[in-house]
Amino acid sequence: MKTRFNRLFCSAALAALAGTAVAAEPKAMLGFSATSTQVERDLEGRFDAGLSAAAIRERLRLMAAEPNQVGSPHDKANAEFTLAQFRAWGWDAHIEVFNVLYPTPRAEGLELLGPHPFKATLTEPAIPGDDSSAHQSGGLPAYVAYGGDGDVTAPLIYVNYGMPADYDALQRLGLDVKGKIVIARYGAGWRGLKPKLAQEHGAVGCIIYSDPADDGYGAGDAYPAGAYRPETGLQRGSVQDLPVEPGDPLTPGYGAVEGAPRIPLAEAKTILKIPVLPVSWGEARPFLAALGGPVAPRGWRGALPITYHVGGSGVSAHMLVLSNWDQKPLYDVIAVMKGAREPDKWVVRGNHRDGWVFGAEDPLSGQIALMEEARSIGALARTGWRPARTLVYASWDGEEPGLLGSTEWAETHARELQNKAVVYINTDGNNRGVLSAETSYSLRRLFDEATSTVTDPETGVSVRDRALAAMQVRGLASDATPEQKTWAKIARDGGDLPVGDLGSGSDYTPFVQHLGIASINFGFAGEGQSGGVYHSAYDTFEHFERFSDPGFAYSVVLAKTAGRLVLRAANADLAPFQFADLASSVAAQTEELKKLVATGREHAVTQDRLLDQKAFALADDPTLSSGPPERESIAPTLDFAALDGAVTRLTASAHAYDQAAATAPTADRGAAADALLQGLEQTLTDPEGLPGRPWYRHLIYAPGLLTGYGAKTLPGVREAIEGRRWSEASAFIARTAAVLEAASARLDQATGVLTK
Repeated sequence: MKTRFNRLFCSAALAALAGTAVAAEPKAMLGFSATSTQVERDLEGRFDAGLSAAAIRERLRLMAAEPNQVGSPHDKANAEFTLAQFRAWGWDAHIEVFNVLYPTPRAEGLELLGPHPFKATLTEPAIPGDDSSAHQSGGLPAYVAYGGDGDVTAPLIYVNYGMPADYDALQRLGLDVKGKIVIARYGAGWRGLKPKLAQEHGAVGCIIYSDPADDGYGAGDAYPAGAYRPETGLQRGSVQDLPVEPGDPLTPGYGAVEGAPRIPLAEAKTILKIPVLPVSWGEARPFLAALGGPVAPRGWRGALPITYHVGGSGVSAHMLVLSNWDQKPLYDVIAVMKGAREPDKWVVRGNHRDGWVFGAEDPLSGQIALMEEARSIGALARTGWRPARTLVYASWDGEEPGLLGSTEWAETHARELQNKAVVYINTDGNNRGVLSAETSYSLRRLFDEATSTVTDPETGVSVRDRALAAMQVRGLASDATPEQKTWAKIARDGGDLPVGDLGSGSDYTPFVQHLGIASINFGFAGEGQSGGVYHSAYDTFEHFERFSDPGFAYSVVLAKTAGRLVLRAANADLAPFQFADLASSVAAQTEELKKLVATGREHAVTQDRLLDQKAFALADDPTLSSGPPERESIAPTLDFAALDGAVTRLTASAHAYDQAAATAPTADRGAAADALLQGLEQTLTDPEGLPGRPWYRHLIYAPGLLTGYGAKTLPGVREAIEGRRWSEASAFIARTAAVLEAASARLDQATGVLTK
């Protein structure tokens, strides 16, 4: 998310725009009595006082000093450093080792053939003034993990961002990618979808480059003059088929521990078959400039000083990717502080530690804040304080190639986590800017309350109020999306801070999507200029300190915010859940599905009429090769009665519980209710999972098959409707209604405990 803020806003104006005075908390916090609220506020003040920007800075300098990818010596050294720090701060800490399939390049090459041959170097030379970038020994070259091996020569074709709409446009141009090497630019969708869709359309290779329009000189001055991607900068990453299943591809659904069975490499569902390589815009330019064929559609044209053509015939390219398909160790650092009142109820806090090269912003800017939280909590414990529930702090390894460390740990400890984990709180990369988040619906009120007590260092208002102000400003923009306009209205009308839905893309995924553990994922961004060096050798300590978070003020703010969430979830008399948001969100999403069916039916009928009238042929430019779209099946009438009934019951049950909880947040009643609340998110999952990807079990939100990280709500029903699989849609209406009924029954039990 990139945000620009008007610096003329004063603190008072921001607070007024957010619709509230600065940091005005209710008398009692969610889950707390009035007395325990004051105790908790005092504790949070002592926690804040223990945080140090200088300590955070020094930690980043040490941990980002060398290449830090899975299997590197510095990755292990960082794990041992983290372990030693946790132990020094009084935590019971250990390292859990998992052995996972992690391919690394053995040989690779990329050449343009024809009258103007060119051979890509696939390297990132040092940047003047950035000492770290000159010390890449042991780092990875241009590479993406879990693409296929291959040695292919084929015609080159440009596919814009390589998303589904781009293939529809190619089809109308009379072109296809079968037997060709595609070149796509980063952006508009998750990286792994680009080669996956290319493979599904018959391509034999995929090149991904960073166009300067998106994160280079088209966005701002290039590094080192400014923060954005230089001519030699390239984006590494993973192309594992994450929307099908994260984690070690050879141990699907269970932990990659010593002695675990491994499936054959050929049977792994999440590894692509075609070779994939990333390149910088400087090395992509000769390939794009050599293309002929039709001029690319207007929306396909980037910022390179060339005429963008689609190609498809004539000029060819040669790709070579050969990998070492061996196993490497992961080092998850797990630190525990046992709870005094409910030791078998866990609050889990995580951030990953591995990067693609140095990884200063992604992920170490979040890791150093997590460690500072642990240091301050350790200092509190030395005074004799203990959390009411057990704290589990996790420094994950292997997130970048496919959420490996968190997934293998969660799968290994699945039963214990489902019995004990109350909440999982996640962060990742962090920089200067505005708060944003995705949460389980039951945790939105907790997040709203906690963020109202953290002061934004640039404006003096709470980070919540600043975010509300930013939402209202975005909602006024001429290009505001419907969601942004909705959020602006909520912000204006004084509702809780709007947050996003949980999809995937970071380490919360196995907890919420596979195990059904309520989760929060959040961070600060929009002003720290880190996107231009994302996953490159220039994501260094020097770049971060200069452009992402000078003074490390937002590292401290991240620690303050996460610390409040952790401490409140651990210490509340009654686990701090609120369920009205769950009921209202599902009700709104059900109405969206009904509209989706109706508008889809109308679109299909209208398109069929235009096809019958030859309207597309009449409207097209006859000098350009193009064709009509394919016919769409017309939606039948779907029966939503079961889902409507489940939503009605959930609404009543949620309001009854929330009212009971507001009047009875005492520790004696809370302990009994907690046993029911702890597993409530699990009632929203289905053991059979989603079609074609049973690892994903959550029926209220999940990453979309064609969105990658982005969430789909009521995904079983929604994706079936979008794919025009009508019998599947009907089946998932019933299955989704069933999990909502189960959640209502659990809520009714908890309400009974609180009111008897």
